[in-house]
Amino acid sequence: MELVADKVLDATGLFCPEPVMLLHKAVREMEPGAVLQVLATDPSTQRDIPKFCAFLEHSLLASDEQDEQYRYWIRKKLK
Repeated sequence: MELVADKVLDATGLFCPEPVMLLHKAVREMEPGAVLQVLATDPSTQRDIPKFCAFLEHSLLASDEQDEQYRYWIRKKLK
């Protein structure tokens, strides 16, 4: 299944805590139920993004790593 994102956040080249700070801002600006794809190169996002989603009750739909880049698909929680 191919996931389609409503918005893409490119956080490549940034290091903790910047990717999660940008993620928080991007999610806040999205409609409930919208899907955000995050692109990152910081390995700490493998820990931080799932924790962010769990804490704020967003759905981490999928994640993968390819060519030293991490990709995450996050669905903003419904109200």
